Amino acid sequence: MERSALITGGSKRIGGAISNSLAENGYDIIVHYNADSQGAEEVVEYARSKGVQAYSIKADLLNDEEILNLVSKSVKLLNKPLTTLINNASIFEYDTIETATLENWDRHFGTNIKAPFFLSQAFFKQAPKPILDERKELVSKAQIINIIDQRVVNTSPFFSTYTIAKMALWSFTKTAAQEMAPRVRVNGIGPGPTLIAKNQSVKSFLEQRKNTVLKRGSNLEDIIGSMNFFLENKGITGQFICADGGQSLEW
Repeated sequence: MERSALITGGSKRIGGAISNSLAENGYDIIVHYNADSQGAEEVVEYARSKGVQAYSIKADLLNDEEILNLVSKSVKLLNKPLTTLINNASIFEYDTIETATLENWDRHFGTNIKAPFFLSQAFFKQAPKPILDERKELVSKAQIINIIDQRVVNTSPFFSTYTIAKMALWSFTKTAAQEMAPRVRVNGIGPGPTLIAKNQSVKSFLEQRKNTVLKRGSNLEDIIGSMNFFLENKGITGQFICADGGQSLEW
């Protein structure tokens, strides 16, 4: 089965690791980026060294036209349908109910739910039809994995508009799984403290990892392992894995 993937925010951090892993496993990939052109080209070069097709596309996921054209541009570059969509790109900025602004709201909802929703809509329209397995049962050839956040399980009053947007993405993951079945499987991953955040101190990051139930954070290989679990399990849809060192279980 030919496999091809679009990874939003696929040039660095978790997205870069996802792009590299998919290429290593034989996926032709489209690496979406907004500003990191150098990182995107490095990922593309690495993917091509693994013998797969790879291209990068610049798009601002706060721009409606660029959202709506991203899937069709990807299909045109690869000259075939996409079989996998990884909605990874995200804006993550601190605010609270007291400090949130309309701009915060629009930025967080734009990247964390609006873009994934309309990219998924476009992906669904071009997704390959399911096939029959040896039992004569349907098997999806296409899937969407949404990178969400463990915060949707273990909420806090911080990162207010970001958290609300990610909770919307988790709800969309479930409703999309219902609507898109059996053609597309849709699942989500909730990372915990994996990589140090912008404006976060090293001390704060290490304490955050140490304070999880497992006394460790989540590493890139944990996120990749969760992704591969979803990619390879044909009977799973509408589910959510917190790869977070047990951070979502804190009380």
